[in-house]
Amino acid sequence: MKLIWKLLRRHVSVGQFVGFFFANLLGMLIVLLSLQFFEDIIPAFSGEDGVMKNTYVIISKHIAAISGIKGEAQTFTDADIRELEEQAFTRRVGAFTASQYQVYGSLSMGGSGMGTDMFFESVPDAFVDVKWPANLPADEVPIILPRSYLALYNFGFAQTKNLPKLSEGVVSMIAMDVRLRGEGGAERQLKGRVVGFSTRLNTVLVPESFMRQSNNELAPHAQAKTTRLIVEVVNPADDAIASFIQEKGYELEDNSLDAGRATYFLKIVAAIVMAVGLLISALSFYILMLSIYLLVQKNADKLQNLRLIGYSPARVSLPYQLLTIGMNACVLLLALVLVFWIRGRYLERLWLMFPTLQEGATGTTILLGIILFLLVSLLNIIAIRRKIATL
Repeated sequence: MKLIWKLLRRHVSVGQFVGFFFANLLGMLIVLLSLQFFEDIIPAFSGEDGVMKNTYVIISKHIAAISGIKGEAQTFTDADIRELEEQAFTRRVGAFTASQYQVYGSLSMGGSGMGTDMFFESVPDAFVDVKWPANLPADEVPIILPRSYLALYNFGFAQTKNLPKLSEGVVSMIAMDVRLRGEGGAERQLKGRVVGFSTRLNTVLVPESFMRQSNNELAPHAQAKTTRLIVEVVNPADDAIASFIQEKGYELEDNSLDAGRATYFLKIVAAIVMAVGLLISALSFYILMLSIYLLVQKNADKLQNLRLIGYSPARVSLPYQLLTIGMNACVLLLALVLVFWIRGRYLERLWLMFPTLQEGATGTTILLGIILFLLVSLLNIIAIRRKIATL
């Protein structure tokens, strides 16, 4: 083996192999770093407290004017819902259910009290971005408020009235008296407790099970009409969503697709960067093979003589194969070292913006690096063996 290497190494071009090494290192680094960055940043967008959560849109129908003065919300039929569920961009559909009875909430503090008429709505639990508590007393109903309501009170009402500002924790400790009044004067007294604040749903939410039970108990003859739907979509940037909504004359609440579009574009950018890294790796592989072929051609006479005196193609090609495998292994190790060093730098910045951010998994990045190393090395071995065999 040493003798063969001494015979063949005279024409080794250090510059060509250094060029391959750094080109392959750059390609490997781009691929692994883009994947690791995506793994680390995606919880900040799609986690429970993320900037962007799963893509949900809320759809309603236009308000139909009656007598030119008042309006009435049009309802979704079962056929409308089935048609929406059958669309390629739809993952699942949930319906808003409104209370069919009157709701009155009141608070007593320091001998004085205040109260107001309220409303309740519910959606299937899978669409709620706040977890319902597991155990609550039978006479207590959990309530989820929109986070915008608290901001409106703190920075609007409380500020102008010189009232104390409230945090989410303080509001969650306050129990209100809730009176439900239904058909025939039927009433039910409950305690209401705010258990969370939603950024996805702009309504006063109660559990769907409670809504069904209270509607059956207090308004058994009323028919709950579906006037709003919440839809989880596959791809928020799909043109079919806007086309379908426009074709059906539906309305979309706020800019509910914007966050989803940003998440989708983040995935696209990560994919493009990885593609660029793979392209650089492919070009570096091409450079290496050109270098090997040129080296083999320069040593053609020596290789043919080695074959004639009894050396097998496998034994003759082994030095070149070990050279490429060793370089690929060094590229992989150095790329991983650089990835984790750069990762430490950008995680420090991310934690300043998202203190509760959980680190992404690193196993996928390491596995991808090993797969690329094995794939490139295997292709190198096959190409070198075939080239030697043709001599």
